[in-house]
Formats: sequence, structure tokens, C-alpha cells
Amino acid sequence: MKLMMVIINDKNADEIITRLIENDFRVTRIATTGGFLRQGNTTLLIGTEENLVDDALKIIREESEEPSDPGHKRATVFVLNVANFSQL
Repeated sequence: MKLMMVIINDKNADEIITRLIENDFRVTRIATTGGFLRQGNTTLLIGTEENLVDDALKIIREESEEPSDPGHKRATVFVLNVANFSQL
């Protein structure tokens, strides 16, 4: 099991979340702020099986606009190992 922490621009969030849900990913959205200009960001938490991480990354790439400013990225993604997972 993997936990993906994905930081994206607010303007891309709805499209990315919609596509992820359509492809059976479970997504938790957290409003966040960061960067030099304190631009609005969204952090997504996605719990998934290891073999589906590449599928989620593909969706994020496809639904993110190319950044207009040099040095900016479409997304920042952390993929973490999950030692234990429970739903209560």
C-alpha cells in the first residue's frame, strides 16, 4: 500500500480529482498555501496499491496544465510506504 501526497495548483484540482475518482482512486483534498507568491494550492492524499501509482501519476500529468512560469512544476508528488492501513 502506498500513500501519495500530491501538491497541485488550485486551478487544476477539480479536473484531476474528477478523473482520479472516475478511475476508482480514493482522494482526500486539503486546501494548502505555499510558494513564493503564496499561491493557492491543493494537496491530495491518495491511498493506493503500489501497482496503481503510475496510473495515478499519468492522470495527474494529463489533467495538469503546463506551467507558464519558468521553474514552476505541474505537481509535487511524494509516494510513501504505508505500514498499516485501517478504516474504522
